Amino acid sequence: MTSNVLHDTLRAAVPALRGRLVAGASLADLTWFRVGGPAEVLFTPADEEDLAVLLAALDPEVPVTVIGLGSNLIVRDGGIPGVTVRLGGKAFGSVEIDGTRLRAGTAVPDMRLAKAAAEASLDGLAFYRGIPGSVGGALRMNAGAHGGETTDVFVEAWGIDRRGNRRRFDHAEMGFSYRHCGAPDDVIFTSALFEGRPGGRQAIEAEMERVTAAREAAQPIRERTGGSTFANPEGGKAWQLIDAAGCRGLTRGGAQVSEMHCNFLINRGGATAADIEGLGEEVRRRVRETSGVELRWEIKRIGVPMPAAA
Repeated sequence: MTSNVLHDTLRAAVPALRGRLVAGASLADLTWFRVGGPAEVLFTPADEEDLAVLLAALDPEVPVTVIGLGSNLIVRDGGIPGVTVRLGGKAFGSVEIDGTRLRAGTAVPDMRLAKAAAEASLDGLAFYRGIPGSVGGALRMNAGAHGGETTDVFVEAWGIDRRGNRRRFDHAEMGFSYRHCGAPDDVIFTSALFEGRPGGRQAIEAEMERVTAAREAAQPIRERTGGSTFANPEGGKAWQLIDAAGCRGLTRGGAQVSEMHCNFLINRGGATAADIEGLGEEVRRRVRETSGVELRWEIKRIGVPMPAAA
């Protein structure tokens, strides 16, 4: 299907959609790497019900992809076929506090979740200050930093499955492990409940400042990057293996292994998604040859390559 055909088909099949449906929408500006092709159709639902209506009506053969803040993401140069869903707005971007619990929409940035907890004098969520993604991504990846992980504060999550059903997941059903969630891939998370503990606001804010300072000192956060590229192997550090393999500063096209922190890839300007992903694969090859360790991508790579790159 071409973008216009799929878009027009959806509009005709689901005329009651209240969200924004755009054919051939550019995705490069929605990722921190600033690379990648277009979405065949980009859908920004008005609310949970709107999302459920579209998914229930969608042909099961049409692929559905979810993107968040684009901080831990490579969109390949050929773009994303099917429907790309991006949650946003008040329906998915609010935080509500009840006692020691925080309910957040999955479009809420992790940093904002940490700030809301601090303002309510709730401890235990300050580690989110060091994670540049959103709550949805944190659920999918069991995101963590500076000694904390999503699994430590998670209570429950709600989402919409591919058939348009609203589903609840408790802690056991999420199947959290290191940088992984075992919930079904077809579920689009819409909100989550977290549990903090009473603490002193000044101490919590001081911890957040410490997290911020540590991140700025060690990571190339001012660059066009996608965060940590590879998950740490058991008992080791990815950056040490990459450094030992001689990859610090390695380049491919407009992409480079950061000299500041070699588990970060950066777009020096003019890089393609193929440059960045290809550089990452070269790093994996060199690490495998020098250490025998198979690095696992932590950055999510979605979409299709350009025909020439394929």
